[in-house]
Amino acid sequence: MEGEVCFRDARSLMLDVLFLKSPFFLLADLHIQYVNLEQAENHERHRTDGFSSTEALVVRRGDPFRISVQLKGRPFNPRMDSLRIKVTLGRLYVTMPVTFSRKAPSSGWNAFMDPNDLDLQNPSIFICPPAFASVGCYKFQLCVFTQQGQRRCAVGDFILLCNPWCSEDAVYIPFEDQREEYILRDSGLLFMGTPANLVSRPWSFDQYEPVVLEACLDLLQVSPQHQKSNRMDYLNRSNPVYISRVVSAMINSEDDHGVLKGNWSNDFKEGVDPSKWTGSGDILRKWVQSGNSPVKYGQCWVFAAVMCTVMRVLGIPCRVVTNFNSTHDTNANLVIEEYYTETGQKLNYSKDSIWNFHVWVECWMTRKDLGSDMDGWQVLDPTPQQRSNGVFCCGPAPVKAVKSQCIDRKYDIPFVYAEVNADVHTIIMDQGQVVGFSKDTERVGSLICTKAIGFPRLHNITGDYKYIKSDSSTISSRSSTISNSSTLSRASSAGVEVFLFLDKSPVVGEPIRFMVKIKNRQKVTKRLKVHLNAQAKEYNRSPSDTFWENHGIMQLAPMEVKVLQQQILPSQYEKVVGDNLINLAVVLEDMATHEHFLSSEEFNITGPRIIIQVVGEDSVVVNKAQTAVVTFINPFSHPVSGLLTVAGAGLIHGETQFRMGSLHPGGKVSQRITFTPSRVGARMLHASLSLSNVSFTIRGFRMIYANSV
Repeated sequence: MEGEVCFRDARSLMLDVLFLKSPFFLLADLHIQYVNLEQAENHERHRTDGFSSTEALVVRRGDPFRISVQLKGRPFNPRMDSLRIKVTLGRLYVTMPVTFSRKAPSSGWNAFMDPNDLDLQNPSIFICPPAFASVGCYKFQLCVFTQQGQRRCAVGDFILLCNPWCSEDAVYIPFEDQREEYILRDSGLLFMGTPANLVSRPWSFDQYEPVVLEACLDLLQVSPQHQKSNRMDYLNRSNPVYISRVVSAMINSEDDHGVLKGNWSNDFKEGVDPSKWTGSGDILRKWVQSGNSPVKYGQCWVFAAVMCTVMRVLGIPCRVVTNFNSTHDTNANLVIEEYYTETGQKLNYSKDSIWNFHVWVECWMTRKDLGSDMDGWQVLDPTPQQRSNGVFCCGPAPVKAVKSQCIDRKYDIPFVYAEVNADVHTIIMDQGQVVGFSKDTERVGSLICTKAIGFPRLHNITGDYKYIKSDSSTISSRSSTISNSSTLSRASSAGVEVFLFLDKSPVVGEPIRFMVKIKNRQKVTKRLKVHLNAQAKEYNRSPSDTFWENHGIMQLAPMEVKVLQQQILPSQYEKVVGDNLINLAVVLEDMATHEHFLSSEEFNITGPRIIIQVVGEDSVVVNKAQTAVVTFINPFSHPVSGLLTVAGAGLIHGETQFRMGSLHPGGKVSQRITFTPSRVGARMLHASLSLSNVSFTIRGFRMIYANSV
């Protein structure tokens, strides 16, 4: 306080010299000639410099930003003049005086001039939004009032985002590497496939690309909540729980003018096949340019990746999460039923379903509405599966509540809990009769993962959602024995055990080799019918017709174990399976007792990778053209052709495409591409090759670090 008094005394002395001794300063008029938003300085301070391509000032709540004022006429006289700022969001506004004290309460908006800055001709003013201010596009009006009653004003605009660097903000996340990954990172990996054979798919979140920031803010304006009452919507935008529910609903288009139209029909003639998207930027731009008409088409990973972009833009930490063997339990009984024929063909009898994988997002925030024990990661799922309070959205559901089964908490915890915890009942049917049954309690939610912080690899978070019964880091082949026991548990007295094992993860261009291990557990000879069946299936659907089968009869001596070696040739699966998965099943029938035994496995086929090499990789610098070479070798047993797409946020504007002609088996093709880094730091250059004569997309990526000089 003494320092402040000394400062005021010194300032008063100087003001006496400047103003009281000079008739010019007393008589001259005072005008605001120009207000400088100091974008470069503010963007760097608020870590929004990635948005520098936009004309707007982009800042984060809870921290001050500086504007400088150029006055015309005489300098500003604190004894005779005063400054006030009016900040407006829609029809909401707050007016505040500009003080000379930094020590303003954090409970509301405030503005101050730096006490150490006495350039009264061109003063600097700091505006500090509170950590709970609403997200949106603001206007401000700066007015200077003189003792003579004159009023001079200037106006400006700024965009206000959440601030995970501010400890008072509800989205504060404590570690810098988390903020780098979950807010600033503009590329990532989405995990697909199966737990035993993961596929990492590169994705550009594109939050700093042109139009993306504007699209994310437009999404809030177009929402039904804003259309119903913009005043209440603006007030509620202070709360990340509210924002996340609005965004979850607006990513799909079931209830509103949302971003994406879902399509799981395999008919994409009126739009884009979801597997062809490589980033969020194109989708959000198309949505804005179409006047907010839904972009066709999306599936779960596209919905989740676009939502991740929007949340990161708005300043809410977000990551994409994959749940392998994810259930959709329509009757909420935590039981999913799967049906097979006596020859091993999987049937589509149940309204419930198991997706081989399902993708959603987690956002980090406090939950004042639930209590601090529910703070942290929250599940949000924009894929339209069921309504939440009448709207197609899901969450935020605290991950801690899912694990602890607090199903009475908000929002949608029973639905998420079922996705990762349901039991699977497998039933064998023969002429309309149940002839076999088993129960699997570990298959659903067997692996839940996200991208690791700072590295292009998987981070296993299964233990965040459920208590692990066994070492989840070891993913083994799943096999189950089914008997005609009427009990829910697996019959220990079953006369035969059967196991199905893949020799290794299948690779395109190679035979799928597997073995069937059969054990006679009784002291009598058994004759068995053996049925092997393979069907192609999409990740979220029941299998299609059988494309490979094998049948026979075998005899087992008492307590004997036999192993059958089998293979499916590339020519038998390549054109049928493509990007899909395979459901492989073996059913045995004891010809004497008519007991049935089943073992099954669903798996994907590993595709080839596109190889990307960067010329002079160690000397990549910003704003200098660089060269990369993209290479593909055909592993298929037949010629292929297709369209090569290369993209990379901060490296290439939009996408670069090349048509690849017919390439014979084993053939190699290379394409040189030019890219120019626009920002310092790690960037992802990724490529995808969509084959025209096979339903298969080949991908590859390379992380590139761009230096400033």
